[in-house]
Amino acid sequence: MYLTDDRMFEGTGFHEHLAWLREHDPVHRHPEPAGPGFWVLTRYRDALSVYHDAEGFSSRHGMRLETNPAAVAAVTQRMLIVSDPPEHTQLKRVLAKGFSPSEIPHAPELIRQVVRELLDEALRAGEVDIVEVARRVPTRVVCALMGVPRAEWDWLGGTMNAAFEGEDEKRRLAAHAEIFLYFSELVTERRAAPGDDFVSRIARDRRFTSVQGETRPLTDEEIVVNCNGVLAGGNETTRYSAAGAVLALLENPGEWARLRAGGSALLPTAVEEVFRWTTPGVHVLRTATRPTRIAGTEIAAGDRVTVWNISANRDEAAFPDPGRFDLTRTPNKHLAFGGGRHQCLGARLARLEISIFLEELVTQVGSIEQLAEPEYTASNFTWGVRSLPVRLVPAR
Repeated sequence: MYLTDDRMFEGTGFHEHLAWLREHDPVHRHPEPAGPGFWVLTRYRDALSVYHDAEGFSSRHGMRLETNPAAVAAVTQRMLIVSDPPEHTQLKRVLAKGFSPSEIPHAPELIRQVVRELLDEALRAGEVDIVEVARRVPTRVVCALMGVPRAEWDWLGGTMNAAFEGEDEKRRLAAHAEIFLYFSELVTERRAAPGDDFVSRIARDRRFTSVQGETRPLTDEEIVVNCNGVLAGGNETTRYSAAGAVLALLENPGEWARLRAGGSALLPTAVEEVFRWTTPGVHVLRTATRPTRIAGTEIAAGDRVTVWNISANRDEAAFPDPGRFDLTRTPNKHLAFGGGRHQCLGARLARLEISIFLEELVTQVGSIEQLAEPEYTASNFTWGVRSLPVRLVPAR
């Protein structure tokens, strides 16, 4: 069983393989056909130990398997997800401030407007692929917060999808180039005529440097690569979690009835269970900076260590009856957003999006009928429902 084979993830059968590793080989040495191999961590406590040791496990050499080393080298210590302290700390301070509640107090109203519009369109159509509805939520929200003109929202979302799910490498690279060019032009515009949007705010903020007390603005490159990261991360997480939530509710009609009856009081725990259950971010990669031990296993400096969030979130030692979708589950300290210093920058926004999506779903939709079997992405990095045709019946 090769976790490097994306075909393993075309369905849900991989959960059984990860469960076997959790029980029998939780710190597994995984071979590579053309590489030195890597460690696979499948238990919650081991995953948490890596997340909380940013000095012992570096992100700057790449944060996923099969990363292009040249591509990582081009943005390391400038793009948040492939940076270590102190660069990571300074970048995150500026970027996180741009998404703070005080900076975007209108976010809940914006999200609700987007979700209502999309569900209205879906209900008028009757039969839709719910993934197409779900994928537009984060794209439109993030684009609005960045000040992207509305006419360009769907184009940018489609280009982002092509960058990660294009049919071939040439198309994916071309889509990435289009996105970088778009954000480069947007940054130039915001520097010349700043507004009250995310790009303008981080463009005028300042970060500390290696010289004590010295600050400087973010460079255009830092802004561009991190805008790309924000859009990509938000798009993938919310899309797969929202679509996965609908599928889970279809497969667990008792939870759908419970959500409809519980109202807003149930939303806080329901949102966390949706993220635990779907876990769109399958694995992350770290590189050991020094010799260490994980669960009694010797890890050498330079070894690559992969944390399998999707397995940790089904760990029987951390979550009672983890194979049950339970909207009242508490506590629920899942790792869908990672952990430690690299916990997802957009976690608050993603929680808002899923909370409002669920709330509007039960308000506007009376029943959901599944029209075909779900299809899944074939990826060991970002995974979820790729297609789920449904018929939506309006609530009375």
